[in-house]
Amino acid sequence: MRYRQLTTGTLALGVLLLIDVLRVWLPGIITIFGQAASTPAELMGAFALGWFVLAMGAPAVVRRVGARPVTVVAAVALAVARLALTAAPGGHTQLWLATAGLLAGLVWLVGVAADTDRPVPGLALGFAVNAALHAVLDTVDLVWRGDWVAWLLSAVAVAVFLVGTAQPARHGGAGDARPGPADAPVGSADAPVGPGGGRAWLLAGPALLLAGMVALSPALARTGMSYLVAGDGVARSPLFGLAPVPVAVAGFLCAALTRPASGWGRAYGPVALLGGAVLFALDRGDLLLPAILLAAVGLGACLALTDDASQPASGTASAGTAGGSSASRRGYAVAAGMLVFALGAVGYYSAYDLGYPNAAVPVVVAVLIAAMAFTARPVVHWLPGPFPPLRAASAVTALALLAPVLADEVPVTSNRDGPPERLTVVAYNVRMGFGLDGRFDLTGLAQVVDRQRPDVVLLSEVDRAWLLNGGHDTLDVLSDRLGMPYVFGPAADPVWGDAVLSRWPVRDPRTLPLAAVGAPTGAQALAVTLDLGDGVRTAVVSTHLQPPPGKGPVVQARAVADFATRYAAGRPLVVGGDLNTEPGDEAFAEFTKVGLVDALAAARPLATSPADDPRQQIDHIFVSSGLTPGDPVAPRSTASDHLPVAVTVTLPPR
Repeated sequence: MRYRQLTTGTLALGVLLLIDVLRVWLPGIITIFGQAASTPAELMGAFALGWFVLAMGAPAVVRRVGARPVTVVAAVALAVARLALTAAPGGHTQLWLATAGLLAGLVWLVGVAADTDRPVPGLALGFAVNAALHAVLDTVDLVWRGDWVAWLLSAVAVAVFLVGTAQPARHGGAGDARPGPADAPVGSADAPVGPGGGRAWLLAGPALLLAGMVALSPALARTGMSYLVAGDGVARSPLFGLAPVPVAVAGFLCAALTRPASGWGRAYGPVALLGGAVLFALDRGDLLLPAILLAAVGLGACLALTDDASQPASGTASAGTAGGSSASRRGYAVAAGMLVFALGAVGYYSAYDLGYPNAAVPVVVAVLIAAMAFTARPVVHWLPGPFPPLRAASAVTALALLAPVLADEVPVTSNRDGPPERLTVVAYNVRMGFGLDGRFDLTGLAQVVDRQRPDVVLLSEVDRAWLLNGGHDTLDVLSDRLGMPYVFGPAADPVWGDAVLSRWPVRDPRTLPLAAVGAPTGAQALAVTLDLGDGVRTAVVSTHLQPPPGKGPVVQARAVADFATRYAAGRPLVVGGDLNTEPGDEAFAEFTKVGLVDALAAARPLATSPADDPRQQIDHIFVSSGLTPGDPVAPRSTASDHLPVAVTVTLPPR
């Protein structure tokens, strides 16, 4: 029992480290390899898929060399890469470290699969603990923190993982404590491994994809909670936004670690998983929470259906030969499953560059998992896992419960002293929180914004849960660091869009979806009203225009200008964001035609992109004629690929 617990715990810890590496590697494809969107999406997809295809050769290496040496070497490489990434080196060093860690992690999984015919407990614990820790860390991983606590915890995790890996393998893996040839080399034809586990290993990659995208995503859970606050298609700062995470973790683990139902009761997991995937694919913010909870329970139940360690393995020579063949099949199964992970991730997120529908991707992955689980051979003599299910679920759930307890709640500034005479406005395209060097740099973003002492901040390219970008809730973390509550308007989907942060109470939020006119990524305009006290109110509109290929965003600019002026209805108005147009362009003129004034005119030319060598004037703030702009600046920073723009506007006399 001690061996089974050690093996299962080591597998869980290795999965956790691999997910940490993926949270660095996936964004690096866009921000480092992608070179600020100048690299074709097809080339980025080929780069991503190539490493998973390369890992398909690992089972042949394991069969020739043996599982143990391959597993140990790959584990050391994964551990070194993960620890080195804690320094967040940025640039190509970071990308290649993460790539090395990813490939090592894939090879390590193949080696572990050769010796482990019951991976479900380890995989389930790895997914659940990662989600709980991600929530406790406010969706900002240890990799990106870089302080001594991050180094210490990372070093402890790596050390425990290596110690567990170094223990001699015996008794055929985590789920097989039956006797076999004592001296057979691990991973050889006579290794004492059971014949099961192939289905579970095949589902490891697809399950990881749905866990990261939907079922066990703390950022998605908080985003779903934020839609329940305001309604009307917008999201606002929620109280206890991470509260659904412990529920999802508990449901997932209880379903994954307990004996599956018999008969038609086996269908509840596949049905729940499909239901959650369909709700997620509908791209509605108010459906995110039921999607998460259904997917979490369904995914856990599907994994339990593939937990087939009860099939007996003999210690005879012929059984040993069968065990060697099964070990090879398990290696190919996990490699193929991780390739499915890559295909699903690339297929889903490339749509935002190439413009094709992607809603079917999570549903197809869920169908694959559901079909594999439901058609699995029913477990007749179910063996308990290495950890008591309720005790394990309770421990991980208790960890997840710390997240909503420790989360900061951002207060709104009181306006009881009356309205201010001036407002400082900042508009910033934050590129999902990643700086020019590819590091997740919320500290840099918060510092450059906070130095302007803003009253209202308009954000573009806000990501709240994309697995491609590491699964962070960039908006909520920035809101906490700036001490400013937010309103979020979805554009590409419910977790990617634009936002307004304000020190003043916000009323009447509205969002206008904009016509795509050939642009692959969705766009919108988010309007809010600032309640400045004594009946004084100012309208603010945040947007990010997406020009069609080879043209300017004229159609969208016209729609935003009309929407903003109608929304303001004669009140003072501020419009800003990444408008992807320059002074003198036709799209720029659409704003001045309706009487808006270029608030940055006194500082022209004021280039904002690219941040390290600004040449384009594409980030703007416009104000209505009743507001007097002053002190326009574009402070230098490489925390994004754009510079922010800031201006102080004097309100009309009362």
